[in-house]
This record gives sequence, structure tokens and C-alpha cells, in this order.
Amino acid sequence: MTHDFAEAAQLGDRVGIVDQGRIVQLGTASELAAAPRSAFVADFTGAVVLTGVASPGPQGGTRVELDGGGTVTSTDAAEGVVAVSVYPWEITIEAAEEEPHGSAENRLAAEVLSITVVGSRARLGLAGPQPLVAEITLASAERLGLKAGVMVTATWKAAATRVVAA
Repeated sequence: MTHDFAEAAQLGDRVGIVDQGRIVQLGTASELAAAPRSAFVADFTGAVVLTGVASPGPQGGTRVELDGGGTVTSTDAAEGVVAVSVYPWEITIEAAEEEPHGSAENRLAAEVLSITVVGSRARLGLAGPQPLVAEITLASAERLGLKAGVMVTATWKAAATRVVAA
């Protein structure tokens, strides 16, 4: 038994996630990370979890009005009160004044709160409508001139956004 998903993933072929004394999801580490059934499982696997209200979006997807402001989209179908999850390494960072480019539909304004360097990676603590964490290369953080207090735009694709039970 462990409270660390990375450790559980290394130790076992299958992982059982227990919440309030009952197994809420069982599967391989990859299955749990790719398709969490709840916000609890998404958070346990290391995802950023945001809450909001979902409604049908364009082309069969879902539009989620986030608590605190902002909107994100997902390719998953859902309606009502939900949580959305995205992994920190799926989030890219752009300068706040940069024009949108590429295929990422989700764009949230955020302030850099912290930068933690781990080898050649930089883990960013961000204050947006809800707290975010992004993981980028150290080279990108330096190129963008990131430091605490800098305003940025956090972006990621709808296809990287899972909708789960809140």
C-alpha cells in the first residue's frame, strides 16, 4: 500500500485506488492516467483538476465554464457539474501578449507563482481562474523570461482534456 502513484505504478502491474475505504478504480497505471473515472483519481495520478459546469460544445465535444472564470473544451461528452483534468506536461506556456497559434483550443490567462527546476524541466505553479501546474523545459522557461509575477497564457488541446465526475 502506498499514497504515491508513481511508486504504485512501478511496484505493480495493476493499481487499485481507494477512496474512503473502497476501491474506486482498478487498472494498469496507464489506464488510470488515461481515463480517470473521478476527480479524485485524476488528482491522484498527477493531473491538474479544474471544476465547472459542462454543456454540449461544437462537433460533439464539451464546453466547460470554469468556476472562477474561463472556459475550456474537451473531446469528451458531458453535461452538468464536472471536473476536467489535464496533465502538467500537456500544458504549454505562451507570453501573455502573444497571438493564438496552433491547434490548442484551451487558453487561460495566468500569473507565474513559482518555478521549480528539476533537471532540465521547470515545473510552474500558476494562478489562473483556478490553480494550474505546467511542466516545460528549462530552456523554454529561460527563453520566455519566466519568473514569479510574470503573466502568461496557459494553453492545451481539447483532446488532452478529460472530463470526469466532480
